[in-house]
Amino acid sequence: MEVDVIDTLAGIAPGSHLDLVRRTRRGVAREQAQKSYTSLFEPTCYRDFGSVERFAIAVFVAGLHGQPAIKDFYGDRLGGAAAPEAICAAIEAEIVAAATKGPYGAYPEGPLSKEDAKGPVHRVLKKNREALGPRLSSAFEHVHMLVFHPRDAAPSSLQAMLDAGWTTDAVVTLSQLVAFLSFQIRVVAGLKVLAALS
Repeated sequence: MEVDVIDTLAGIAPGSHLDLVRRTRRGVAREQAQKSYTSLFEPTCYRDFGSVERFAIAVFVAGLHGQPAIKDFYGDRLGGAAAPEAICAAIEAEIVAAATKGPYGAYPEGPLSKEDAKGPVHRVLKKNREALGPRLSSAFEHVHMLVFHPRDAAPSSLQAMLDAGWTTDAVVTLSQLVAFLSFQIRVVAGLKVLAALS
C-alpha cells in the first residue's frame, strides 16, 4: 500500500475513522494531494531544480509556518538527499532569522487599503550565503515574500532568482511547491483537530 504523506503527517492510522473518511468521502482529493507531493518531490526528472533544493525549501517553508513536525519530516528527506551539514545548519539559522507573523503588504488603493500592513522583508544573512549559495539564498528570500508578503509580489523578486541562476520553469515549480506546502500544512492542522475531537 502506497504511503500517503498527509496521513503520515497527521498521524492517521490505517483503518481509523479519519482514514475511512479520507478514503471514502475525500478519495479524489486525497489521491490528488498525494500525486501533487509525488510530482513536486519525487518527479521522474528533476531537471534544473534538484532534490536538495526542493527539500531545503520545504524545510524553510515549514519552519516559517511554525510546524516543527512537518519541518522534521522534510528535514529527514533533506538528509536522505545527501545535503551537506552546512546547508542544514544554515537553513535552521535562516528560519530563526526570518521568523515573523504576517501577512504584510499593501492592497491597491481602495476599501481594502485599511488592511495594509508593513513588515520585514527578509534577506539571507551574510554568514549563511556561502553555505546556501546564490540559488538557495535568492529562493529563500522569494519564499519569505510568498509566505509573508503575498500582496507585494513584484518583478524584482523574480528577477533576483533569474539572476541567481534559476530558470523560468524552475521558478514556476518553486511557486507550486510553496503553494502545495501551504495547503498541506493547513490540511494536516485541520485533520489533527478532527482527530482530537474524535
